[in-house]
Amino acid sequence: MKTDDFSFDLPEELIAQFPPDRRGESRLLVLDRSTGRREHAAMCDMPNYIEKGTLMVLNDSRVRKARIHAQALDTGARVEFLLLRRLGPDTWEAASTKMRKQKPGRRYSFPHGVEGEILAGAKDTGGDGATRILRFSPPIDDAYLDGAGHIPLPPYIKRTDAAADAERYQTVYAAATGSSAAPTAGLHFTEGTLAALDARGIERAFVTLHVGLGTFLPVRSEDLAGHVMHLEEYSVPESTAAAVAKARREGRPVLAVGTTSVRTLESAWVEEGGGFLRAGPGSTRIFIVPGYRFKVVDRLFTNFHTPRSTLLMLVSAFAGKDLILETYAEAVRERYRFFSYGDAMLIR
Repeated sequence: MKTDDFSFDLPEELIAQFPPDRRGESRLLVLDRSTGRREHAAMCDMPNYIEKGTLMVLNDSRVRKARIHAQALDTGARVEFLLLRRLGPDTWEAASTKMRKQKPGRRYSFPHGVEGEILAGAKDTGGDGATRILRFSPPIDDAYLDGAGHIPLPPYIKRTDAAADAERYQTVYAAATGSSAAPTAGLHFTEGTLAALDARGIERAFVTLHVGLGTFLPVRSEDLAGHVMHLEEYSVPESTAAAVAKARREGRPVLAVGTTSVRTLESAWVEEGGGFLRAGPGSTRIFIVPGYRFKVVDRLFTNFHTPRSTLLMLVSAFAGKDLILETYAEAVRERYRFFSYGDAMLIR
C-alpha cells in the first residue's frame, strides 16, 4: 500500500490555528461505518450518539512545555529542542531543528543559566532518523519547563504559543505529565460533557500514552512498509483492564477517545487464553494500517487528521480507506476545521 493512497486536498484556511472561543463548541461529524451514513451535529450532541453502557476510554496524559529554545555556544545560533522524555536525572531524549547540525559535544545555553550538551551516541528510536540525548547542568524538570519552556504546538499551527494555549492545548482530565503533543481528541470534552455522559450511563476509564514522535511524525517513505514508528510509552491501570474485560463479557462496546487510546488498547491486548488487556506499563511501535484486525476498540472518537499521516491510516483501518476519504471530502465541502484545534468525528 502506498503512502500517496492517503492523500487528500485540504484548503489551508481549514487548518485551525486557534481553538474555538469556548471549549466544547466544535462541530461533530458522525459516521456509521457499516452503512456509510453521515450526520452533521455539534459536540454538545455527542452524548446522544453514544449507546448506554458504552465503555469510553480516554488518554489522561498531560502535555509538558516541551519546546525550549537554546543558543549554541560555538556559533551563537538559535536552536529549538523538543524534549520527548526524561532518560535520567540530567538527561533527556530530544528532537531539534536542523538535527544534523546538532552533533555530540555541542553545547548550548538555555534560559535561567542552564547549559546543555549533546552526548555521544544518538538515541535510535526507529522511524525517521535518530533523536539526540541532551545532558543538562544543572538538571531540569517539569517545574523548570513550566517557566522556561513553551507549549509544543504542532508545525501546521503557524504562530507562537500564547498564554491561552497552556490551558486549551490540554484536556480537562489530564493527569500524568509526559506528552510532547496533546491527545487532541480529548480537547473537545468539558466537565459538562463528561457529566452528560455520566447521566446517560456511559462508563469512563483511562489509559496513559505519552505522545511523542511515534504519533505525529509524517510518513516519508513511498510505501507503508518502509515506515517505522518511534517508540512511545504507555500504562494501563488495573481498573481499566478490569473494565474492558467486563464490557467484553457483557457485550458492551468500547469507545476509544483518540488514536492514542486506540494504540494503547490494541498494544496492550494479549491473545492468549481467549484474550485480555494486560495492565501495567508498556511501550509500543504499533502501526495500524488497513487490513489490521481490531481486538478491543468498537467505536472511535477522533479529530480530522493530516494527509499521509499514520493517524489517517489508523482511522482508515477502522472505517475503510475509501469511506474515510469520502467523509473527509464531505468535511472539506462543509468547511469543517481540521487538525489539533479543529472539529471532531465519531465513528460508530
